[in-house]
Amino acid sequence: MKLINIRTSYIANFPMLLSMSIAAFCVWYFHAISESAALFLGIIAGGLVDLDNRLTGRLRNIFFTLVHFSGASLAVQWSYGHSWLFSLLMMTAAFLVTWVGAIDVRYRTIAFGSLLVMLYTVLTYNPETVWYMNPLMLICGTLLYSMLTIAVHLLFPHRPVQDSVAMSYRKLADYMRVKAGFFDPDEIEFLKEKEIALAMSNREVIQSFNQSRGGLFYRLRSQYRHPKTARMLQYYFAAQNIHERISSRHVEYYEFAHQLEHTDLIYRIQHLIVLQANACQVMAEALLEDKEFVYDERLSRSGKGLQQAFTLYEQLHPQETAVLHVKQLITNILAISEQLQRLSRVRETLSVDDKEQMQIASQDIEGWHDILSTLRSHLTFESSVFRHAVRLSILTAISCFIVEFFQLKMGYWILLTGVLVCQPNYSATTTRLKQRILGTILGVLVGSTVPYFAPSLEGQLLIVVVSATLFFVFRTSRYSFSTFFITLQVLAGFAILGMDTSATLLMRISDTVIGAGLAWCAVSYLWPDWHYLTLNKTASRALSGNAEYLQQVIWQLLHGHADHVDYRKARRVAHERSVALSNTVSDMSIEAKKYEKKLPLAMTLLQLNYALISAISALGSIRLQITETKGEGHDDFMNSMREVAERLVLLMRTPISIDTQEQLTTIQHQLEALEPIGIEMSRYVLWSQLQRIVVRLLEYNQALQQNEAHYGEIYV
Repeated sequence: MKLINIRTSYIANFPMLLSMSIAAFCVWYFHAISESAALFLGIIAGGLVDLDNRLTGRLRNIFFTLVHFSGASLAVQWSYGHSWLFSLLMMTAAFLVTWVGAIDVRYRTIAFGSLLVMLYTVLTYNPETVWYMNPLMLICGTLLYSMLTIAVHLLFPHRPVQDSVAMSYRKLADYMRVKAGFFDPDEIEFLKEKEIALAMSNREVIQSFNQSRGGLFYRLRSQYRHPKTARMLQYYFAAQNIHERISSRHVEYYEFAHQLEHTDLIYRIQHLIVLQANACQVMAEALLEDKEFVYDERLSRSGKGLQQAFTLYEQLHPQETAVLHVKQLITNILAISEQLQRLSRVRETLSVDDKEQMQIASQDIEGWHDILSTLRSHLTFESSVFRHAVRLSILTAISCFIVEFFQLKMGYWILLTGVLVCQPNYSATTTRLKQRILGTILGVLVGSTVPYFAPSLEGQLLIVVVSATLFFVFRTSRYSFSTFFITLQVLAGFAILGMDTSATLLMRISDTVIGAGLAWCAVSYLWPDWHYLTLNKTASRALSGNAEYLQQVIWQLLHGHADHVDYRKARRVAHERSVALSNTVSDMSIEAKKYEKKLPLAMTLLQLNYALISAISALGSIRLQITETKGEGHDDFMNSMREVAERLVLLMRTPISIDTQEQLTTIQHQLEALEPIGIEMSRYVLWSQLQRIVVRLLEYNQALQQNEAHYGEIYV
């Protein structure tokens, strides 16, 4: 039952606005001036660690958040003033929260929030107040925000996961528009750039899918499955199915475009994909606005026109095997339209038979054994998490030394800036560094006018409420904006405390610049990421993920189509490892001067890896067709294909070598001898896709060997 249609952004930001307003009223009513800063910062800390979950999960997260925040704040309160003890505490905390964050997003969020609370305790420390007041106000602020999020959750329990599924469809629509560009014969000369752009767009799709999966997973852990959750799960699975189909490669685009450049068939394909992308966008908007998805009948008309155009093309080229590839391509695209049409008829509840397949893979880390195993695996400098943990710990020690040695008043803004700016890799740090400095300078310039425009307590509290809310609004989308508003909030808070804000303006800027400079030095000279950018290792892991995906596809080709958890997990892992490779190449692209000689090879590996996933996805999209195929010699043919596929899977899991290249060449010759005779679509498509995989693997293996030979071992 739909209660009310409210914009998602309003729902997400309402707890922050209301909690800051309540806190401001309490400060004004009780004249709790000295306690105001800690109370406001406690609310902000609560907002930064808020995680989507079902009700019991939220309550559990709040409990552990309050426990960790209390311990962290009290530890700082008792150690502050004892420089060595305090520095040791902050160093240890910086290392532990980063290291523990390797477990999963829940641990990472609460742990980092605890570190922020420690810094907030330092910044609001006042020796004239009783020792428990700062920790108490910080906890009260966090508790106030958390209780309001519970109230919002009770009113809109499914809204977060519905929004994440909507974002998945929005990213899927963007991805499909990029893919539509592959069917423009006038732009086919820029195919390599399009493939790189598609791989980068795929990264955003997989990230949005993972966010949706997380929200659905926590809701499905309860014994009671709400009908709306089941419906979102169906939408999520449909998006994955569409993604697999649109990712598949059934033709070689360059030859295909030249082959059809003087027909309208290729333009009809492009037009239909664009309409499908628009339908995914409409689906996203329908979810955001809590409306029913309405299927666009233009998809049916466009699909019918495409079929008629292909029938004419088939009649003109009756004996060409290339027709089979075109036919499979069109069949695959039309299946996407059918999937979109089914979305408009999704039922509110699932039948018992449906429930057996409507399961979602569990989180990758569950239980103490997995937690300890994960933490142990990150106790090495090969781990970016461990490097960042040590780096952040050293940054903390240096910041504490600077503050204590020079006796800087409020100098721990340096540490706060360093912790917030310093990211696991160089490119992310430099981007955030620039945004932080820009936002702080603008915030200081505007904030310097606060005493003139808001001389009263009421006006200053209003600025605190508005600026804190806007900080929360922009914290994930516009970091420079969020820094600007949090600077305003801080300066207004100083004014409330009766401090001379003009005296703190220059200090705020200088502390930000020093902290940002320390963060830049840390990522540049303390185990810099370019010494550990493992292109070969990342590419090999991506290849191993593709092997698991191919193995699942082949199993289903032999034993029957089933969209079960193992299949979806293998597909997800393959795409996630492809995203890891995309991230590596993206980091190298940002620092083009450092990787000038290595970038072309990195781009080639990314392009080849995505071509491999596309070929495997094409096999996945014909699972049902193959299993329904019967006829003379079918079993013998499938057994031969299975043997070839199993050998490919084994080679994709093994380290690169010259022997691997020789074995792939042998498999290629074996496949050529197994080419199906006659035009039987399903067999020919299976054979041709395996042949395409072999060709790409030969090129992939050659690129890996070239990288190792030119640049030594694994590191680029």
